[in-house]
Amino acid sequence: MVLSSSLIVQSCGIYSFTGTTLSPDIKTVTVNNFVLATAGGPANLPLTFNEKLKEYYQRYTNLKVVPANGDILLEGNITGYELQAVAPTAQDQAGVNRLQITVLARFYNNKDETKNFEQSFSFYQDFPQGQTLSQNESRLVPKILDQIVLDIFNKTAADW
Repeated sequence: MVLSSSLIVQSCGIYSFTGTTLSPDIKTVTVNNFVLATAGGPANLPLTFNEKLKEYYQRYTNLKVVPANGDILLEGNITGYELQAVAPTAQDQAGVNRLQITVLARFYNNKDETKNFEQSFSFYQDFPQGQTLSQNESRLVPKILDQIVLDIFNKTAADW
């Protein structure tokens, strides 16, 4: 039974118990600074996003984060920071406000160029109409960035 299970795990090649499908020859990741390419948003938004992305790779893979020449490379721009009124009411007002952040990510796999891509990732959080963005920004931005980081990770490391 032990022999059978070891053969199954070996035959899968790039399976990982953390859910990643990265090739075993990928050992390092470089995350170049994502830059703010839109108006609005907190001044520390790019720094916060970069740190969340690096931390996620360190926590959920065995990859070493290196400042340059990683086996895989992530870079891009924060292209959207938008406040939108949604759910109109009978009084011609928005029932809910929505904060949406969009990130354009470029991914380069130096071991397998067929995995390279450029894609926008976006997520939002809603808050009540009677509240301002400044009342909610510090609570909503981390949740939005966490989801975008997860989506980018799933696309790059889990191949979803």
